[in-house]
Amino acid sequence: MGSTRRVVLLSGLTAAATRIAATPTEAVSSARTQDTTPPGLDREIRFDEAARAAAAEDFGHILRKMPKGVLQPNSASDVAATIRWAGKRGLKFVAQGQRHSVFGRSMAHDGIAADLSRLQTIHSVKANLAVVDAGATWSEVLAATLPLGLTPPVLTDYLGLSIGGTLTVGGIGGRTPRFGFQSDNVVSMEVVTGTGREVICSANANVDLCDSVRAGLGQVAVITRVTLKLIAAPPLVRRYLLSYPDLNAMLHDQRLLAHDNRFDVVLGAIVPGPGGSWLFRLDATKGLTNGQADDVGLLTGLADNPANRQASTQTYFEYLNRLATLEKTLRSNGQWFLPHPWLATFIGDSNVEAVVGRELARMGPADLGTFGQVVLSAFWRKPVTTPLLRLPSDELCYAFNLVRIPTAGGATEIGRLLQENRLVHTRVRDAGGTLYPVSAFPMRRDDWRQHFGAAFGSLSDAKRKFDPHNVLTPGYEIF
Repeated sequence: MGSTRRVVLLSGLTAAATRIAATPTEAVSSARTQDTTPPGLDREIRFDEAARAAAAEDFGHILRKMPKGVLQPNSASDVAATIRWAGKRGLKFVAQGQRHSVFGRSMAHDGIAADLSRLQTIHSVKANLAVVDAGATWSEVLAATLPLGLTPPVLTDYLGLSIGGTLTVGGIGGRTPRFGFQSDNVVSMEVVTGTGREVICSANANVDLCDSVRAGLGQVAVITRVTLKLIAAPPLVRRYLLSYPDLNAMLHDQRLLAHDNRFDVVLGAIVPGPGGSWLFRLDATKGLTNGQADDVGLLTGLADNPANRQASTQTYFEYLNRLATLEKTLRSNGQWFLPHPWLATFIGDSNVEAVVGRELARMGPADLGTFGQVVLSAFWRKPVTTPLLRLPSDELCYAFNLVRIPTAGGATEIGRLLQENRLVHTRVRDAGGTLYPVSAFPMRRDDWRQHFGAAFGSLSDAKRKFDPHNVLTPGYEIF
């Protein structure tokens, strides 16, 4: 097959509804169609090309969708007024935080994008609660809570994500096995519905709205402010990097450590090795409140290679911020700005060896890139209570993610990886696994219905009630 024909076929994966690029002519034409902006805003909507071009990109750098305008709100009332204004004009509206989606999910072609990173105030931090704006990042929350010895129970591996963005998809982290997802640790939320109504929801008030906002992919409301649970933060952590000869040995220890709970966090990774091989690793940590860690007791009975063990003591924030060095490297060599065709799924314990073993046999290091990895981390299903999160039926589940960091952004190669993502997801789903919807490949409406399963009815009901004109977050193409 000729190279031109291959590009055409692969580009077909992301056809009209998910365009790879918008031309400058289209962008200018769109800007000229603006009409009057909503009255009474603290800030006007920006229609200049620079603001719109920034909102047309996300971390995935795969799709580009140019909005008509960009709201830079100073308040939730600005968000509400603009949603009402957009709805009356048949415009779509999407909230953007740090734009870390990887497949255009936080974009609205020819609609209105709201830059919620402007809403970043930390309003209060108390003994067990923090009230924060949805545009604040987790690192900004930690800057306010750690001086008081407090931390959110669950934190994403990368701290530069916004609170609203992660709650919209769920938010998995190292302490999910004990505390669930970030969306399970929300006390209440202030949101703006698709009709432009400002509402407070929680487990005790407007419960149906609360349950359809958490991990609801932005389909019924925009999160503007959140009350988060807090717990005591250890000043130090003892960190162990463990290596394994093969997948079975690593999974043996994952199961052992999931059951005996000796560590606070256990993260699994499979990385490219020499000659096309795979290296299997666990990253395990234990919080220290005083004294020294019991290295011998913590490492007894493990199946790793003792000669390759690495142990270190770090401050709690140094550990949480461990990806900062990688980010700096990827920014300096330009890979941060290349496409990121990532895939995130969940697989149950009963099928994990077969599924992961099969996919490793199919993949090579080039499918991930020098800095890429396969994430394989165990967590218990029981603490996860967010209704719209879809998980396997097994009590012990695994996050199984392909963190692809290719060294080049050619359309043919990216198209191939998008196609591979869909095929891997299908095989995972056929083995009883589920999708974590932060992934890069096209999803049709029927795919979303299959993804949500029995929960799709409740999400549809909430959509009709809270966003009856289908104004919000069109990038997922669910409705």
